[in-house]
Amino acid sequence: MTVIAKSMVDLPRYGIILMLGAWLIFSWVDTGAKWLAVAGIPAFQLAFMRYAGHFVISIAVIAKGGFKLDRFKTRHLWQVISRALLLVSATLSNFYALQFLPLTVVSAIMFSSPVVVCFLSVSILREEVGPWRWSAILLGFIGVLIVVRPFGTTFHPAMLMIIYNAIALALYSLMTRRLSGIVAVETMQFYMGLVGTLLMLPFAIWVWTQPATTWGMLVLISLGVLGWAGHQLLTNAHRFGTANQLMPFTYSFLVFVAIWGYLLFGTVPDVGTIFGAIVIMSAGLIIWRRERK
Repeated sequence: MTVIAKSMVDLPRYGIILMLGAWLIFSWVDTGAKWLAVAGIPAFQLAFMRYAGHFVISIAVIAKGGFKLDRFKTRHLWQVISRALLLVSATLSNFYALQFLPLTVVSAIMFSSPVVVCFLSVSILREEVGPWRWSAILLGFIGVLIVVRPFGTTFHPAMLMIIYNAIALALYSLMTRRLSGIVAVETMQFYMGLVGTLLMLPFAIWVWTQPATTWGMLVLISLGVLGWAGHQLLTNAHRFGTANQLMPFTYSFLVFVAIWGYLLFGTVPDVGTIFGAIVIMSAGLIIWRRERK
């Protein structure tokens, strides 16, 4: 009995390790996408490779149990496709903005998504939001303004793409919450890869640019493989820990991209970006704390 109790206590630790691994992989995806974008690879091509690799692996996973049409059917097809469209458009805007913005700026704005989720849950899910969470929502938007600085010399129009990215990811999160438990994870993964591949294919063919080196081609191929692997780790992390236990560790992504940005591109986040990121993280943690209660 003692051994069983101890193993049950240790389960959240495995979830935390998997969560950190997932966000480390996602930081590699964004860093690789930025490296390729700076080298002249178009955003449509990057997004296509991200979802083509995901699609191929999803088919291979489903094929293990045999190809049965029932595994692709769902009564919520349009919602599943809408969910996929949100993530695909968010990925495209993210890869486009990475051409012009440092990794830390992109990730700081993107991580206002939990704040947007809280804001949208009032109108979409009809959830009650108290004064603490309303204060956190306001604090989060202030943090975004600090990072973006819309009237300063550091403002770049590509920042608007990342703001859209945060909103799209928030809607994606809400739709995932609605579909969770009524649509199989492998079905949602399959349609996400399918929608992304089909939508990006004609644009990718039109703008296709061959990487100059073999290493560049390997990085391009890895976008889909690593993206799928990150989602797998993220899904498995929630088998060992609850969302409330794991949520604070999502902010490790900001640390990871800051390290890669410095090592590969020599960029050091300025005071405004660091302060804005801290404000956004504080808002997200306040919301997390209130939801725990």
